[in-house]
Amino acid sequence: MNDLLNIFKALSDETRIRILKLLEAGELCVCDIVAALDMIQPKVSFHLCVLKEAGLLKDRKQGKWIHYRLDESDIFRRFLILSVLERISESLIHEDKKRLKEFLKAKKVKGEIITLKDKKSCCESGALSNEVKHG
Repeated sequence: MNDLLNIFKALSDETRIRILKLLEAGELCVCDIVAALDMIQPKVSFHLCVLKEAGLLKDRKQGKWIHYRLDESDIFRRFLILSVLERISESLIHEDKKRLKEFLKAKKVKGEIITLKDKKSCCESGALSNEVKHG
């Protein structure tokens, strides 16, 4: 029962829905999500943690950065994510996708390592190929 409550709790927040919608196109680094949502990293990390604890995301560490993707291993959760995301208007994340595209473009131009607003270096991301396909 707690698993089900955690899933619906995770899906009840607009920021978490925006994150899932961004990850629908493929894996992204935390820095990519921070740039897309135009939020501070701790706030984004909190939402990512809620989604991961609900079993909706998988992660992998690369250096000091963590990359997230939708967890497609559980058919119920995957079906639920797909059902929710197909009902979300693209207009909800239009600005997020625009910021992400600009961020990834700048990342690529600068050798895939750029400086964020708080002066921390960004990761090298495997998300560039996903963004090009879906951007």
